[in-house]
Amino acid sequence: MTPISHNQRLAWVNSSQLCEAWRDATESWRGYRYGLRWKRVNGVDKLFRQADRLGNGRVIGPRDESSEQLLAEFQQGKLRARARLESLREKLAEQARMNVALRLARAPTLVGRVCRVLDEAGLRKDFLVIGTQAMFAYEAAAGAFFLTELLASGDIDLLFDARRKVTLVARKVDRSGLLGLLRKADRSFTVPHKGFFRAVNDEGFMVDLVIPRRPMTESAAISFGEDDLVAAEVPGLQWLINSPHIAETVIDAKGMPFVMRVPDPRAFALHKAWLSQQPERNRIKQPRDLDQARAVAAALREHMPQYPLDMNKLRALHGDVRRAVDLLVD
Repeated sequence: MTPISHNQRLAWVNSSQLCEAWRDATESWRGYRYGLRWKRVNGVDKLFRQADRLGNGRVIGPRDESSEQLLAEFQQGKLRARARLESLREKLAEQARMNVALRLARAPTLVGRVCRVLDEAGLRKDFLVIGTQAMFAYEAAAGAFFLTELLASGDIDLLFDARRKVTLVARKVDRSGLLGLLRKADRSFTVPHKGFFRAVNDEGFMVDLVIPRRPMTESAAISFGEDDLVAAEVPGLQWLINSPHIAETVIDAKGMPFVMRVPDPRAFALHKAWLSQQPERNRIKQPRDLDQARAVAAALREHMPQYPLDMNKLRALHGDVRRAVDLLVD
């Protein structure tokens, strides 16, 4: 790995702080998304809080001094929230130019967009990024860069924790489903056929929705909307769901920071090493799995003392996965 310079480290810290401020401002703005308005009910003006784009909501009370003040405070708060977003947008654009100049712009732009739309929808804790794209988060944790050839990938895998309530996630995506959110990142995303786990855009970039294999008693499909992606069950992913998770600020190819939530780097390395030995694994992918596992393991040893390879810390991993530690030394 190549350690980042002092100037790069400073820019990364600034990017992280701006990114967190932007996330907070976005969270605040979401509270004003649909807003308050007057609604005529049985000939009486009443203050109405809209809850979704379909016009659903609830009546707060009749028009009086108290409701007039409540509406005025809401409108003032909305103006402040919008002004804060505009200010942060300008600062982020300035920081992005700095990040590009310092060669911190690493992750694919579309990966950043996908992570941002999930984050802005309030889904930051519902999905994990796994697979090759997760290595950009481990670069951030390590303060060092992997070899570029280990990072090339035309897809992103989103791991959903099927133990969470699907209805709560469906409510957050506003009935548009995960596909609707992905189309905010790139309008060309489509699901090739009904019931498929993958969305593909016009450039062939793929987003896969996956979950750990479930008991036979849990047969209901995991999906968040009509004509949406339907999660594919993949063996071994329960170990990544059960392991600790981390969130790191990653910088995309245009210099814009975003937060990526990924499995603990130790779990990633051990799982990739284990995966490289599975007979059903694609033979072309097996050597790359092992190279990635060893690269993250080397990063752990050299740059991430905060994550010791202590098997007692990773009891959520199956014994076969923990025994893959022997493969992590080239």
